[in-house]
Amino acid sequence: MMVDEVAVARGSVFFYGVGHMLNDITAACWFTYLLVFITDIGLSPRDAATVMLSGQIADGFTTIFAGELIDRFGHFKVWHGAGSILVAVSFSSVFGGCVPCIIFGNESSSLQTIGYSFFAAVFNVGWAATQVSHMSMVNCITLNSTSRVVLTSCRNAFSMVANLSLYAIAFSVFHIRPSKTTSDVENQYRWIAYSSIFIGCCFVVVFHIGTKEPRLKEESRGHGYEKISWTFWFKKVLYYQVAIVYMFTRLITNVSQAFLAFYVINDLRMAQSSKALIPAMIYICSFIVSIILQELTWTGQRLKAFFSVGGVLWILCGSAIFFMPRSMKDVMYFLSLLIGIANALITVTGVSMQSYLVGEDVKGCAFVYGSLSFLDKMSCGIALWALESYQSTSGPLQDCRPVYTCFSVSRYGLGLVPAICALAGVIVTCTMKLEKPRLKPLRVPLLE
Repeated sequence: MMVDEVAVARGSVFFYGVGHMLNDITAACWFTYLLVFITDIGLSPRDAATVMLSGQIADGFTTIFAGELIDRFGHFKVWHGAGSILVAVSFSSVFGGCVPCIIFGNESSSLQTIGYSFFAAVFNVGWAATQVSHMSMVNCITLNSTSRVVLTSCRNAFSMVANLSLYAIAFSVFHIRPSKTTSDVENQYRWIAYSSIFIGCCFVVVFHIGTKEPRLKEESRGHGYEKISWTFWFKKVLYYQVAIVYMFTRLITNVSQAFLAFYVINDLRMAQSSKALIPAMIYICSFIVSIILQELTWTGQRLKAFFSVGGVLWILCGSAIFFMPRSMKDVMYFLSLLIGIANALITVTGVSMQSYLVGEDVKGCAFVYGSLSFLDKMSCGIALWALESYQSTSGPLQDCRPVYTCFSVSRYGLGLVPAICALAGVIVTCTMKLEKPRLKPLRVPLLE
């Protein structure tokens, strides 16, 4: 029997899908609240950008090495478990106060920046190891293209659950523990971080109990798949196309998420609870769409079409956000619904394109995910650093009149940058040739 004729059981889909919950809930906190937290405790926007950039650089380089080592030695679950432990241990220190400041008894901004940057880097090393092992595992669980999209869609659905959990926690903390001093701010985010770690770790345990280590066994004449050199991918045009689309996808979701709280509070002057409510609405819509996408049969053309729809939605939403005056702030609730739909469409299809790129070449899949994640992390880090650095020199918004648009950095980060990336992503997607791969017969299921 051909493996591409065999669907993955729903139980296996569920157990795989929850395996990225710890990464997702901490990443949601990282992109949504890190810049806000760092500036709220008194550091400059440039210092906040430096902290985030240090984490993104560490993440980017780790994905490359982790991908190569996983391709060479395997053991997806070992990498996943080790990375999860590192994430859980280090993340509390990212939002838990400046550890070096406590040790040296010095509260200087330079020492705080160094301290937060160090733990941000450690956190992202663990995050990258978990991400690459979990994403590349899809291609060794099944060769069925539709099942791969189902697994990715389930993973994305639980990513939405993780984000919603974070915003529920944040909404409760911001209401129950209002902040008046820097110490109060640190306590708020410490509670958010500890709660996120606990929830994420519970799902990591579920994943490791329910998911078995994938194995590759080929029928023909007893020889197995050979490791593929990284130079093999650089000779494929599709590799560069998928890399560009994935980079733009992550730029859209991460940069917009990082500036969403700034936009609704500073630009639209909405209530403090909106920095949890608006993101929650986005992720509720994304969750629903991700569930629906699991029920579809997928082809290369359908992937391109759905990505293009998501890209067009982001172009419209980004344009509206960029030009929307404060007097129309209630429109943001409607836009959040469209953004949620767009995020689900581009994320599920953008990641699934990587599975089409890999095809049956599963012995090189970790390098693909690692190298593309490197591009994602570095581009996001540089973009956020540039925008935040510019924010430290931009003028205040207090004098902006409600009926006029003041073009702040938040509008560029949440509106213009995602819209441009979406347009570029749609253009590149239209040039792709996503053909269904020819698969070799296997004598046993890949997951055992």
